[in-house]
Amino acid sequence: MVTNRRRLAASAIVALSVSALTLVGSGAASAAAPHAVSAYSAAASAHSPASTSASTPASAQYSLPAPTGRYAAGEDVLHLTDASRLDPWNPSAGHRQLTVSMFYPARQGTGQPAPYMSAGEAANFVALRVPPGFGVTADAVAALQTHAFTGAKAAPGKFPLIVLSPGLENPRATLTSLATGLASRGYVVALVGHPYEDSGEQLADGSIAPCLWCSQSGPDPASNEQLVSSRAVDVKFVVDQLTGGHVWGLSHLIDKCAVGMAGHSVGGASAAAAMEADPRIRAGVNMDGTFFPAVPAGGLGDRAFMMFGKQSDHSAGDAPDWDQTWADLTGYKRWFAVDGEAHASFTDIAVLAEEASMPVPGQSLDGFRSIQITRDYVAAFFDKALKGIPSPLMDGASPAYPEVAAQP
Repeated sequence: MVTNRRRLAASAIVALSVSALTLVGSGAASAAAPHAVSAYSAAASAHSPASTSASTPASAQYSLPAPTGRYAAGEDVLHLTDASRLDPWNPSAGHRQLTVSMFYPARQGTGQPAPYMSAGEAANFVALRVPPGFGVTADAVAALQTHAFTGAKAAPGKFPLIVLSPGLENPRATLTSLATGLASRGYVVALVGHPYEDSGEQLADGSIAPCLWCSQSGPDPASNEQLVSSRAVDVKFVVDQLTGGHVWGLSHLIDKCAVGMAGHSVGGASAAAAMEADPRIRAGVNMDGTFFPAVPAGGLGDRAFMMFGKQSDHSAGDAPDWDQTWADLTGYKRWFAVDGEAHASFTDIAVLAEEASMPVPGQSLDGFRSIQITRDYVAAFFDKALKGIPSPLMDGASPAYPEVAAQP
């Protein structure tokens, strides 16, 4: 069963606060010290350049960073149902359902601005993540300008497919900046929402899947491995559906021979697990996530993998699972550590905090700079691994990015 929904456009002033994020330091399925992100205020024009795509309504005073590639970013939303299995966290709900935001290279000046979340997703996000007293509304969150455009005309050509998977308890929308950045640089991006694992994904019938993992009180390696294993199955199903050519009207854009995956936190661990389970995935990126389970020696064969984390605890010698994985990777591999970043810095939360003038514990780097670094390094890695285009960023130290240190 497949439903394709093009999200209606909107834009408005946004106030946003996120607290008590999980997986702050380890990528584990446990509550950690809160990362507060509060009232969302105007982005400096230097951080939010004017888009050459379809015009933005005058009321849109706040937005995520605009993508910098040659293409505009189109967006569709798919609802997919895996009839081969029951939902692992809520079997009474029936077959596993997934909500997937599809971003794609689009023609400049077409389409309408896409909202950040649906109204229902935003309501759950505010209820679960926003402390009282900030005046945040679900309407404002849903209307956050993303620089993605619904109904945009696709650019001609075929493009590699990148699957993105967010961290536990973070809705898929929190990787929107990375998704739009990749789409603008010539990638089709499938940003997967994993129901019952975050603040809420809207299902095909309009209902919101509540977070059944948010009550986890402590790390449980067995549960974490089960979560990662389930996500690997989710991703394989999504790739099956998208490369089958029938679930998405723009599936002809996908180069079936060039598939990659990146994820944040537990989504990063899931990138390695998905590669083990699906040989079609030729390259993967783990952004600051603990490996659950450890990647076995030679488990990815000669395929490419990048480990991209914060310097404080994901430098060589600081994280045994990263050290061991690095030693066991046998294909093209890169490991970079970024100074001044926190666990949330690899997501949109870094930007929301910056615009709110609210410090994130452990983050000293400008939030917009964090997004720029993440976009540029992830794109450079996939350019090399999937397009065969070399980038000096992959060669080691870069004077343009003194915050980033090659490891080990």
